[in-house]
Amino acid sequence: MVKIKDLNFKELQEFVQNLGFENYRTKQIAQWIYKKRVKSFDEMTNISKAARKVLSENAKIDVLKVVKVEKSVDGTKKYLFELEDGNRIESVFIPEKDWNTLCVSTQVGCPIGCKFCLTAKDGFTRNLSAAEIVDQYIHVQRDVGEDRRISNVVFMGMGEPFLNFENVKKAVEIMTNKDMLDLSTRKITISTVGVVPGIDRMAKEMNKVKLAISLHATTDEVREKIVPLNRKYPISEIMAALRRYPADNIRRIMIEYVMLEGVNDSVEDAKRLVKLVKGIPVKVNLIPFNSYPGAPFKPSSKEQIEKFQKVLWDYNIAAFIRDSRGQDISAACGMLRTKEKCNRC
Repeated sequence: MVKIKDLNFKELQEFVQNLGFENYRTKQIAQWIYKKRVKSFDEMTNISKAARKVLSENAKIDVLKVVKVEKSVDGTKKYLFELEDGNRIESVFIPEKDWNTLCVSTQVGCPIGCKFCLTAKDGFTRNLSAAEIVDQYIHVQRDVGEDRRISNVVFMGMGEPFLNFENVKKAVEIMTNKDMLDLSTRKITISTVGVVPGIDRMAKEMNKVKLAISLHATTDEVREKIVPLNRKYPISEIMAALRRYPADNIRRIMIEYVMLEGVNDSVEDAKRLVKLVKGIPVKVNLIPFNSYPGAPFKPSSKEQIEKFQKVLWDYNIAAFIRDSRGQDISAACGMLRTKEKCNRC
């Protein structure tokens, strides 16, 4: 059985042709799946019953099952999905006044092991397929309703996207194809902890979508303690990759920086960050650490974060303090888990 959401448009064309259907059926099928978001081939009413039977015998539409939906006091919704093999992932819907954002996962768990991240405690199980990534969008859009269109997608959920590059790339192709989800490339952001080969590959193959770097420190000594992958890809190599990246003032690279009290939040850290990004078109998101019972760090104070932010602005670096959305349902940055029982840890 073909998982039909694993197919980009060209592959879907080939699949349709191999079934003996006319080529125009490709757009029809894509529109039913991605525009009307049907759950079964039987709902495709402008396709003959015989053709629908052939499709149902050779392909399946949904690959995720919604296990639980939690809603925060701020309107954020967290979705716990079960995969066909019994593994579980989470996605987060974040409503805004003028747009809606979906944070998707790319792996079951995460192999990076960042010390401040709750997701890391579950370890790593496997990569998600393109269908499992795309289906997160389909299920959430169905749930929130067509009048609340999800226009923005951030690959900032569970996992490291660049360690699942092929499936992430295909998911982006499906999301941005005009006959499929038809999202703007400018509304998609892929976040990496600093996998340098992935940054270079994205520069060549996916540079129309936005790039975000989870930096979190300004010296290798500190970064190695909180982001173990820094031993393989130190800050100097990451910065060199960003300088090679085709960014500009319209498509600036986002620097994500979790603020940890007494670890990476000093004025000296801010000044070092200024030097690191000099000449690179960036904007900086300062992320208050979302604490949890047993966490090895404390969140920086509001005053300290604002001091850090001021240093950046003084050097004409756009720096914003990210709102922590969905904290009451463990949906905020770094809090997603694969195990339902841990959602309330």
